[in-house]
Amino acid sequence: MAKIVCLVEAKDRNELENYVSKALGLLDLKLNKKVRTVVIKPNLCYYWSAATGYTTDPRLVEATVNVLRENYGQHLDIKIAEADASAMRTKHAFQMLGYTKLAEDKGIDLVNLSTDPIEETKVTVNGLELSYQIPKLLVEADLFLNMPKLKVMSEVTITCALKNLFGAMAYPRKLEYHPHLNEAIIGICTILRPHLTIVDGLVALGRVPSRLNLIMAGEDPFSIDWTAAQIMGYNPSKIKFLRIAIKEGLLDPKSITVLGENIEKFAKIFPRNNYLTSRIAYGLQLSLLKIYNRVISDSISKAFEES
Repeated sequence: MAKIVCLVEAKDRNELENYVSKALGLLDLKLNKKVRTVVIKPNLCYYWSAATGYTTDPRLVEATVNVLRENYGQHLDIKIAEADASAMRTKHAFQMLGYTKLAEDKGIDLVNLSTDPIEETKVTVNGLELSYQIPKLLVEADLFLNMPKLKVMSEVTITCALKNLFGAMAYPRKLEYHPHLNEAIIGICTILRPHLTIVDGLVALGRVPSRLNLIMAGEDPFSIDWTAAQIMGYNPSKIKFLRIAIKEGLLDPKSITVLGENIEKFAKIFPRNNYLTSRIAYGLQLSLLKIYNRVISDSISKAFEES
């Protein structure tokens, strides 16, 4: 069965609803009209705005909410959900990145997955047993929508649909998974299976942030990442977690069909990363993050809490 990945050019930020509708039209998504509950998982891994290329643009999320309500009714119970991370607290990210205002304007709820009910789950990937705290909200939603960012990450080369699902894990100390991060990414993606992925490539992050004007959409997050890797200038068959996905029978590159714009249109303008420089930068960031965790015990400072 073909795995469809749609690429849509989105130059005008005032027309985001039309671009999202176009992407879903190309995808020919067949969702049950009885959808009542929707959970959207953006990428809010840091406190940096979407203009930096690090986090999902709330304007794209808002446009998606409007399109969903137009197609499935105003009755939809929509939640935006994110989990705490080693150096990020969801309640602050929601406020600082525009999601609190979005929730108020659209009458939707914001959920911290790290404080929501969870299920303890174990899986084995590449011969390694891994344990996860899985938020029940994501498993039980009628429509689970994954909305990652298109960007590079030195340790695993790229971060897009699959890595964003890793970020949905309730356990905040995700840094502890990094010695086996490739397996950990695939492991959680065998449990969390979104019905739809819409990628924010409006501003993508390579060597520098770049206005790529891209929206990607697809039902299969593995195929999304295979395509995203090519856009970012990488051979996806050399990316470890994608090789593991193939080995585990979760990804068949031959089944992927790209509709809409050509991959090359975006690949030629994506600011490709310098591997050596990025590894040095990542090592420095990781060292600082470890110091951060030791000094303040993985919590936001009291001064920040009171601000």
